[in-house]
Amino acid sequence: MRTLISTAFVSLDGVMEAPGGEPGYRNSGWTVELVDFLPEAYEIKGREQGEATALLLGRVSYEAFSPVWPDMEEFPEYRKMPKYVVSTTLTEDDLVTNWGETTILRSLDEVAALKETEGGPIIVHGSAALNRSLSDAGLIDRYHLLVFPVLLGAGKRLFSEADKDAQKLRLVEHEVYANGIQKNVFDVVR
Repeated sequence: MRTLISTAFVSLDGVMEAPGGEPGYRNSGWTVELVDFLPEAYEIKGREQGEATALLLGRVSYEAFSPVWPDMEEFPEYRKMPKYVVSTTLTEDDLVTNWGETTILRSLDEVAALKETEGGPIIVHGSAALNRSLSDAGLIDRYHLLVFPVLLGAGKRLFSEADKDAQKLRLVEHEVYANGIQKNVFDVVR
């Protein structure tokens, strides 16, 4: 079974919306505007590209990333790997042609089936609504979180507010950087 990894920049109060400057959010760009840049705090991002064998996105994140990421020098490995987009509304005509193989998945059942295939880890970037649904369905195996020392209040959150049984996590890696960012890697305990 493949490991499904959720990776996110989150504020201390759990907001993941618009970390890089996306329009339409009051605190857009909070990762670059409110915290000093330290390259070592982002080491995990390069590691993720080397370890992941597929990229999973929700529709909104796909529509935000697909016009930009294919040409970014920072994401060369993502160009090569297969991409999966969970959407009930996208069509093949909506997919970009310069980002490699992309498959549309129509349900969480299809994500569960993808996890049963041969291959290495599948990584989920952004995709707030998808992350919450995957978590609620018990499909996430690991979290890679960079927690920023900011409180944002309103905004899309990484974790669901669904009334459900507690989910235990095991901390398998952590580090705190001089700028206050905390790296926390958690395995989901089943």
